[in-house]
Amino acid sequence: MKKVEVHFLGGAGTVTGSKFYLQTDEIGILVDCGVFQGTKEIRQQNWKSLPIDVPSIDYVLLTHGHLDHCGYLPLLVKQGFKGTVLGTAPTLAIAEIILKDSAKIHEEEAEKANKEGYSRHKPALPLYDKLDVERTLRLFKAIEEGEDVVLAQNYRACFKYNGHIIGSTFIELSIYDKTLVFSGDVGRLKDDLLDAPKQPEWADYLFVESTYGNKDHPEEDLENLFRDLVQRTIENRGALIIPSFAVERLQSLMYLLWKLYQKNKIPNLPIFVDSPMGVNVLEVFEAFPKWHKLSEQEYNNMCSHVSLVSSYRETWETIDDPRPKIVIAGSGMVTGGRVLTYLKQLLDERSATVLLVGYQAEGTRGRKLLEGENEIKFFGKYVPVKAKVEHLESLSAHADQSELLHWMQRIKNIPEKVFLVHGEESAQNSFKTKISESYGWHCHIPALYEVVELYV
Repeated sequence: MKKVEVHFLGGAGTVTGSKFYLQTDEIGILVDCGVFQGTKEIRQQNWKSLPIDVPSIDYVLLTHGHLDHCGYLPLLVKQGFKGTVLGTAPTLAIAEIILKDSAKIHEEEAEKANKEGYSRHKPALPLYDKLDVERTLRLFKAIEEGEDVVLAQNYRACFKYNGHIIGSTFIELSIYDKTLVFSGDVGRLKDDLLDAPKQPEWADYLFVESTYGNKDHPEEDLENLFRDLVQRTIENRGALIIPSFAVERLQSLMYLLWKLYQKNKIPNLPIFVDSPMGVNVLEVFEAFPKWHKLSEQEYNNMCSHVSLVSSYRETWETIDDPRPKIVIAGSGMVTGGRVLTYLKQLLDERSATVLLVGYQAEGTRGRKLLEGENEIKFFGKYVPVKAKVEHLESLSAHADQSELLHWMQRIKNIPEKVFLVHGEESAQNSFKTKISESYGWHCHIPALYEVVELYV
């Protein structure tokens, strides 16, 4: 039998930073390569070199293009990685957009910190820059969904549609006679833009996300909720600010608001989409129509219904626009992006409403807003929270507990072990119990940097 060492370099004990390294005598494979987000303590992990021999990694396999699954790639290259990064064509297109945007943000934040002197680092440096990203993109290689990719003799990978964002997949990794399944982030059974996830049918070892392992998403009446939010915005002559992930969530919100207007559920209120990255992602939707449900006409009508904000000057013009308005801006957990400018200016206005529409990781500004903090820090200064804060869970792109159990139900065998990753402690403990009750499978919750030996 052959030994495989699995190093849990991220996505363990936390929702972010997914990185699972498989080390064998013949090949080194890293599944996902994300940055840590959230508390300062966990973000500081991004500045440390990985506790493995990075140049010995032959392949990085990307489940999808979100920052917490691909955002560490430039740092991997800086540490000596010269292998190949494999993912579906839309995943690599999304990853390119996200990495370029991330590098720009890191450079701008370092420049701002040096100019205003609020960093204790002299000088403050970006985590990585645009040149690091360019070096990384040269290693990208697109693969087809559903096709076997030979990595080496007795090593094959297959990327299968899982409906989380455009291009996203789970990965079946065949090593000799064993199949290791990495769920990536599993999407919803019912989604306006994407098809239901495919399901694995065999898994000797299963690595499954547990973001919502302890709960089911509520059945929310989105039409009436948005109608009420828009009505309040009009009455208050204020702004409805929606921090949004640029990939999928932003497009879903655009689609939802367009459909509500079509149905006469909401008036023709100005809708500003202020996310350069989100606009770039729209182009990915246009380039890969087979990966989503929108027809060309629906796509065009949806885009024409909103005003796309491109320059930072237009951001300020939107803030100063006295009309009641809806603003959708990145980022979804209020960790960076254009939404920071809107909230720094409008969070202390009682006429404003902030609508959080996705998972908010520990330590993020989004989580602090969700938990009712009285003031939030932006660029070294605190802003009082006077705006009303609302939260919607049903727009999440992550499968909930029932959907995750459904995703696993077609597995014919009993896995030798199930690893619960990409989740907070309470969610993982609850999910572990639920899997044991439902299927009788043995689950393990790995710690960050834990190493587990498997035999194939």
